[in-house]
Amino acid sequence: MFEDHEIISTIEMVKNENLDVRAVTLGVNLFDCISHDLSVFKKNIRKKILGHASELVETCDAVGEKYGIQVVNKRISISPIALVGACFSADQMVEIAHELNDIAKTVNIDFIGGFSALVEKGMAKGDIALIEALPRALAETQRVCASVNVATTKAGINMDAVYEMSKAIKKAAEMTKDDDGLACAKLCVFSNIPQDMPFMAGAYLGVGVADAVINVGVSGPGVVKRAIERNLSEQRLTLGKVAEIIKRTACKVTRVGELIGREVADNLGIKFGIVDLSLAPTPTVGDSIGEIFQALGLSHIGVPGSTAALAMLNDAVKKGGAFASSHVGGMSGAFIPVSEDLNIANAAHKGYLTVEKLEAMTCVCSVGLDMVPVPGDITVETLAGMMADEMAIGMINAKTTATRIIPVPGKKAGDKVHFGGLLGEAMIMDVPHHDLTDQFVTFGGRIPAPIHSLKN
Repeated sequence: MFEDHEIISTIEMVKNENLDVRAVTLGVNLFDCISHDLSVFKKNIRKKILGHASELVETCDAVGEKYGIQVVNKRISISPIALVGACFSADQMVEIAHELNDIAKTVNIDFIGGFSALVEKGMAKGDIALIEALPRALAETQRVCASVNVATTKAGINMDAVYEMSKAIKKAAEMTKDDDGLACAKLCVFSNIPQDMPFMAGAYLGVGVADAVINVGVSGPGVVKRAIERNLSEQRLTLGKVAEIIKRTACKVTRVGELIGREVADNLGIKFGIVDLSLAPTPTVGDSIGEIFQALGLSHIGVPGSTAALAMLNDAVKKGGAFASSHVGGMSGAFIPVSEDLNIANAAHKGYLTVEKLEAMTCVCSVGLDMVPVPGDITVETLAGMMADEMAIGMINAKTTATRIIPVPGKKAGDKVHFGGLLGEAMIMDVPHHDLTDQFVTFGGRIPAPIHSLKN
């Protein structure tokens, strides 16, 4: 139950602080749709998804209107296509992507995620076909998102997959060069990918999840910033007290997300899954992770002290969410996507936030090198090295990390790139030595799992 002061506080968050339910994601299991006949498979997945999702948008809008809280994005995640479509060729995988794109249009959702593969320990036939299909699948569709998990703490890093993904990303960028490599904004490469994530582009439905499930992603960077600012005048305000403020704010935001998610799930007759309380920014002023850093007394995100501030923020968000709900999942922390956050993009443009500092900060946040535009002539080897470094951070620290790096064809560091909508805009970041062709990433094989993976 909510107390009166909590209700009043939450109303204020909605009215003035950009609080919304960022995403309601319907997960649909496709394993019972498997067929060796492509036309039958496509027919099966269409019937299954439409059977669950035909009223998703209408229901989200109705519940949002009832509580006066906007559900911004309605999405679908599905079982990894590399598994349920393992018998198909790369060309057939592209056909499946087109079918998924058409299904997404039919139910009027913005993205469908799950054009995915799990290859941390090796690549099977279906995985190889999907990775080969990725450039065309993402370039030729608008609403299909993809993710490939190449590392886990238990398995180590599949360096063959890292190198293949680097080549796929370069090819996808080139195929969408007229849109500044936009296809790459729909592709995440993961270490320790969660099975229940509602946020794109990485969302997919894990193999151990229910047949259909509703997952909710709530975001509130503007709410957290305002909560900190309201208390700045307090005497003897310590960082411990700031962490407590963030924790309490995250608790309120999580309650809102679970309220909306459970009602949507009940109305659709589908199981409720998790609330992902990730501070995911937008390009809107006042809805920025970077502005939280400024509220904490740092001139820009990226200056000394930024990693410590992010560690505190990330931890406080998780603690608040865990107190509010027994079903917190997904990422649940702080995202620092460069182009999607106007303040972060500005810090990168002015040189306060570099690729090296960004990588350091990913050691303590919930994601990795996210929405980072880089020069179009970056070599496959350098790109693979960047991904391998990020995967290592996730593997060693037993946490989720990811890369969503966008090589922008024909452009160099300092040039501006505009992706539009929630994807935002930014200056292309300088990658030192981006033209190297070092041999390390071409050795292939698997970097072994760390010793602390032997927990059993």
